[in-house]
Amino acid sequence: MKNIFKNIGPGTLVAAAFIGPGTVTVCTLAGVEFGFTLLWAMVLSIISTVVLQEMAARLGLVTNLGLAENVRKEIKSPFLKTIAIVLILSAILVGNAAYEAGNISGGVLGLQTFFMDTTFSILGLEPNYLSILIGLFAFVLLYIGNYKLIERSLVTLVILMSLAFLITAIITKPDMGSVLKGMLTPSIPKEGLLTIIALVGTTVVPYNLFLHASLVREKWSGVSSLGVARKDLYISIILGGLVSMAIMVCAAAIQSAQVSNALDLAKGLEPLFGSFSKYFLSLGLFAAGITSAITAPLAAAYVARGCFGWEAGLKSWKFRMVWIFVLLLGVIFSSAGFKSIEIIKFAQVANGLLLPIIAGFLLWAVNKSTVLEEHRNTKLQNLLGVVILLTAIILGAKSLMKVFGVSWL
Repeated sequence: MKNIFKNIGPGTLVAAAFIGPGTVTVCTLAGVEFGFTLLWAMVLSIISTVVLQEMAARLGLVTNLGLAENVRKEIKSPFLKTIAIVLILSAILVGNAAYEAGNISGGVLGLQTFFMDTTFSILGLEPNYLSILIGLFAFVLLYIGNYKLIERSLVTLVILMSLAFLITAIITKPDMGSVLKGMLTPSIPKEGLLTIIALVGTTVVPYNLFLHASLVREKWSGVSSLGVARKDLYISIILGGLVSMAIMVCAAAIQSAQVSNALDLAKGLEPLFGSFSKYFLSLGLFAAGITSAITAPLAAAYVARGCFGWEAGLKSWKFRMVWIFVLLLGVIFSSAGFKSIEIIKFAQVANGLLLPIIAGFLLWAVNKSTVLEEHRNTKLQNLLGVVILLTAIILGAKSLMKVFGVSWL
């Protein structure tokens, strides 16, 4: 097991990052509410993730710098550089704070199967003490920095949960004709737009674009490693996407119109685990939530360090202040009394809306001859990148118009 984890590539870690509470929740909601209809959105998300993460990996290997460092280095105008850094920091801090709230809420959702009343009254508020406990646990692990053993144990649980969904999807014997139709025929059902954006947001995670560029530099060195980095990425992301689609297939078999807790989410695993499904899924949600609750604040701190060019190490006060800020916001939003399911879904929608900002900077960087030289994007890569960027912008604009349209009525 030690050797397996030692040889895990960045692509596997990226895939593990998006198979979290958000993926389980949003994919289950999509399957329950729309059946196989939105499988095409997951296919689009997988393709988008592969295309964008490949650009991030190539950027990291060729330049030996992350995305934020390249943006800061290549923009010469102080005014434009400031705007770019503010946009990146805003997108990552807002997105990661929302994502962190979803991660902690995912852990809470798992624990609520074992603990009934999880709120207490203080100053007229009723915060959830499980959110605070998970936040403190994540804080201690991040502050000490020695969390590899626990992280590996939790990742193992997430992998087991993923395998369970894949096996259950086969057991339910779905109509393959309907599954293929859902995968290949794009359609936006009524009230399905925000769910589509959430599916994109839970798969194409903006902070993963920053993390991947940094991780490949630590795992490999130089352009000669591009081939192995791409192989690692393609296999990992496609397998992760299959797990996401398996969750949607399992959920489509659930005979329920409403999903509000872990017990409802676990119905998709009943063909495999029967009455024990809720306990298995609860442990998986808790593990996925804790694992992501550690990585999301760290990613935000890495981005801040790249934007400001800090030379300070991981235990410097500036680096710690960033992840503490993101973790604190996550705990506050998670414990504020909102339903865990709603917080998780909002986090994925927020990520989907912020994606165009980060994808835009990435597409700009990988087309700069001063950055990647002969390893710049090909015409096909640019075409795919532009299509992905435009699709993300259109979906985000449509959802914002819908939100503001509702508020005007």
